[in-house]
Amino acid sequence: MSTMTRGQLAKRCGVGPETIRFYERRGLIPEAPRSQGGYRRFGAEAVSRLVFIRRAKALGFSLPEIGELLALHDNPGGDRGRVKALTEAKLDEVEAKMADLERMRSVLAELAEQCSGHGPVDGCPIIEALADDSRARTARETTRTGDLTRHG
Repeated sequence: MSTMTRGQLAKRCGVGPETIRFYERRGLIPEAPRSQGGYRRFGAEAVSRLVFIRRAKALGFSLPEIGELLALHDNPGGDRGRVKALTEAKLDEVEAKMADLERMRSVLAELAEQCSGHGPVDGCPIIEALADDSRARTARETTRTGDLTRHG
């Protein structure tokens, strides 16, 4: 495969050229050598790294985590246990977010069920539940306890 410009690489990988510059500044993609014309020329390795980064981002890994995974990838003798630990930590985060979302869904569904959707806003159980200072909590506390719909 021949080398390509940043724009060609960006088009091939479905990202913008600025994304590639950003990843270069973060050290996720090595700075490519320049051609005689002064353009950076990227090879197949840059495509592979961009694919890796995009897949890892799609799975929820942060850029620092992706950097660590890339460093481990670049060192075939590296610690597979560290890769697994990063993955398990990400899985724990995803499961916690899913549990929070399920609690939020449950509270929202109960609030929606309590409201007829007709008439003036005055007396709306959703508005009252959101405005009631005795039930004011952070969104996380509210969804964890479900108390928002149990009062009143």
